[in-house]
Amino acid sequence: MNVPGDRLAAILGGMRAAEACRIDADTSPDARLLAVSKTRDAGEVAALAACGQFAFGENYVQEALAKQRELTHVPLEWHLIGHLQSNKAREAATAFDWVQTLDRAKLVALLAQHRPPDRAPLNVLIQVNIDDEASKSGCRPDDITALSDAIAGQPRLRLRGLMAIPAPDPDMARRRDAFRAMKSLFDDLAARHADIDTLSMGMSEDYGLAIAEGATMVRIGTALFGPRNARRPGSSTSGTASSA
Repeated sequence: MNVPGDRLAAILGGMRAAEACRIDADTSPDARLLAVSKTRDAGEVAALAACGQFAFGENYVQEALAKQRELTHVPLEWHLIGHLQSNKAREAATAFDWVQTLDRAKLVALLAQHRPPDRAPLNVLIQVNIDDEASKSGCRPDDITALSDAIAGQPRLRLRGLMAIPAPDPDMARRRDAFRAMKSLFDDLAARHADIDTLSMGMSEDYGLAIAEGATMVRIGTALFGPRNARRPGSSTSGTASSA
């Protein structure tokens, strides 16, 4: 039995079913799956890649770097989905294909400055604290316009859209409200800037609802890999976030 492959197939099937529930199901693109590989070792990542999953999300810069060194032979797409401290911006700009957690103006200049000129522009998402949680990173909705304009002025960065981690409310109706609020912000952003195509929201327990409400990328860890290991490979001081 191919457990990683079976889990991947089940998730992709659930995603396709959720897409059929969209109001604009006939015209919306398929949502992308981002496998959240924090705390997973390089062997687990390679096993999932062998099943056809090539985009992986990491919360910690140093942990990601360690895995990347072991997996140079595998063509993977790496996303930073954890809070990014300014002192890690150089490494993040070099090591990742996407940074999904840009939430303040200082990071715009730092990521642009350190993105290698021989690499394609760094794909970035603006992280929004949609439920105004004190414990979560992310900008306020009112800050999106200024941040997006700053990113658009940097040729080494490519603004792709928005990311959010709504509050884990047991009431799914409240989560739906958060997803709908994010979709409205996403549509407003797309009206202002070209290349806006990514709304990253939804995790293992609510990805179907997120897709039905307009998510174009979902971040799933536990449902793909199984329960997390207690120990995280490597170490980091890049900050924390919850994205699985």
